Amino acid sequence: MQNRVQNLIQSKVSLAPMAGITDYVLRSLVRKYAPDALLTTEMISSEFLAQNVRTEITKLDETHHPIVYQINGHKPHLMRGASQYLTQFADMLDINMGCPVNKVVKGQDGAALMRNPSLAADLVKAVKEGTDKPVSVKFRLGYTADEMNFVEFGQQMQEAGAEFITIHGRTRSQFYAGKADWEKIRLLKENVDVPVFANGDVTSIDSAVECLEQSKADGIAIGRGILGDPTLIGRVAHYLKTGEKLPEPSLDEKLDMMKWHLDEEIKLRGEAVAIKFFRKFYPYYIAGIRNASKIRGVMVVEDDYNKILEYIEYIRKENSVHCV
Repeated sequence: MQNRVQNLIQSKVSLAPMAGITDYVLRSLVRKYAPDALLTTEMISSEFLAQNVRTEITKLDETHHPIVYQINGHKPHLMRGASQYLTQFADMLDINMGCPVNKVVKGQDGAALMRNPSLAADLVKAVKEGTDKPVSVKFRLGYTADEMNFVEFGQQMQEAGAEFITIHGRTRSQFYAGKADWEKIRLLKENVDVPVFANGDVTSIDSAVECLEQSKADGIAIGRGILGDPTLIGRVAHYLKTGEKLPEPSLDEKLDMMKWHLDEEIKLRGEAVAIKFFRKFYPYYIAGIRNASKIRGVMVVEDDYNKILEYIEYIRKENSVHCV
């Protein structure tokens, strides 16, 4: 079983799932710079799929392989149904057991499952019944600092049939505050037999190396670190293979990426919807530029595509230094 997962893991760096972020377009952008990385979709609700709603959330390009489709839920029969449907797209199916968002946790999904390991194990079994693809799980250190059950939880998920684990080095109560505890991830790695990828606070090549040294994980899943720099996964993977540090993208390159990203979202969603959807990305792409907060404040309320292009060219002319 483990061999088929290892065959999928062609790189020590993967794209971590981010709700409303790691859509078809962003996955395509990451793939440009990371040809071998395991990509993961944004979280897909099993309840949503049960309503037979089909949207761009499942859209796939053949270049995206190897790809993991992540599902969430707490009802085994719906998770089984979701896995049956998503098998046609996925190389692996992942169960979200780590999302800390209140509306997800209140629905007994995401990180709430760490308080109910027997149900979590039932979900793993149900998903495996619905697919012939490998099944993985993503979770955190625990629900709170007093409930760090990640080692036992990981062992139980492995026993239920999980073949791959991604672990975020924070508890649910931390959300994304504080610092990810990479050393604790090492405890999990030492106590399970499946591949483990560490997640949390990897924002550079140096932090990736430090994370691997402390966690002894098989690889790293990078999420928020790619925002504004879709080349990061590819650059980290290249360094781990060759020892060569490729340069960070220049401001000109980031602006080109931002325009490509926006244009592709427009193709996917239509101009009006895409422009509103894309507002969350501006702060990351223009971070570090002169008058960033002022320009960001203008761009996030702009609805006119041509005006947005004017702002991009204004930034390009007014900032001649590379982003750092």
